[in-house]
Order: sequence, then structure tokens, then C-alpha cells
Amino acid sequence: MSRSKCLIIALLMIAATAAILLAMGRIPICDCGYVLLWTPAGDVAGSSQHVADWYTPSHIIHGFLFYLFLWLILPRASVCERALGAIFIEAAWEIVENSPWIIDRYREATIAIGYTGDSVLNSVFDIFWMLAGFFFAWRMPVWVTVLVGIVFELLALWVIRDNLTLNVLMLLYPVEAIKVWQSG
Repeated sequence: MSRSKCLIIALLMIAATAAILLAMGRIPICDCGYVLLWTPAGDVAGSSQHVADWYTPSHIIHGFLFYLFLWLILPRASVCERALGAIFIEAAWEIVENSPWIIDRYREATIAIGYTGDSVLNSVFDIFWMLAGFFFAWRMPVWVTVLVGIVFELLALWVIRDNLTLNVLMLLYPVEAIKVWQSG
């Protein structure tokens, strides 16, 4: 598949994701009416509403993991075809993550009591952040990718008391002691 064809398909997939999220009633941008490149840790209301926040490293790590997964299951596919697979997985997650069921689960099982879901802008950028991680994993030695993933997890844990590992754990098997610790 040519790079231009791959790029067009990728952009169409991302646009379709945005359209689905809008049809689900997701807000296009933050209710605040403006767009920030970075939302600091203390801005709980703005988290998941702008271009990047402390959950962005989790989406970059998704890219690392999707690269590995697709490299293992599609060894003959081009990096472009694998990237399209990664976009599909991340886009599916963004749609599921913004369903009432998952939003309610976050509120119930995690410290995200006031979580209302992502803005469409944030979800689209989450896909781009995942792609950044995917292409980083493609170009870097495995040890560098693993080290960066560990640093991202530890940094997010230190700053916001949450990261991809805890997020998955608390969604699947909430641990009250972790929830209490995360609450500060």
C-alpha cells in the first residue's frame, strides 16, 4: 500500500471516529470554550478535554504496545498497515471509553468521580499521541522504548497518582486501598 493511500485511510478513520463521538453526544472541545495544548495536573475539570494532559503518556504507551502486538500477529504487514491496525484499536477504545458504561465505571471504580468523558478534540489527539508512540517504537531500540514506557508510568504515578497500569487495574479489578491512596 502506498504511503499516500495509507495516510488517506488513516485520516478517514480518525475523521470517522470524531463523527461517531459527535453522534454519541460528546462535546467537540472543552466546555470552557478554549483549547489548551497542555492541561496541568491540578485542572481536574480540564483533564481529557484539551490536546494533552497527564494521561497522554498512557496513549503513547498504547502506541508502544500496539506496535509490539501488531508486529507479532502481522509479521508480514507493512508498518503502514500495522499503523492502520493501531488506529483502529485506539479509535475503538476512544469510542468505548466515552460510552456511558465506561464513564460510569470510571466514576464508580476509580478516583475520577467527576469524569464526564473526553472531548472529541482530546480523543482525536489521543489517537495522534498513540501514533507518536507507535512510530517511536518502530524506530527506536526495544530497550529505549521499554525505558521510556517505564519513565512515563513512574512520572504519571508521581505527579497524579495514576497511570496506565493503575487505570487498567482499577477498571477491571478495583482495589479500595489503591483508590484511597490515589485520593491523597
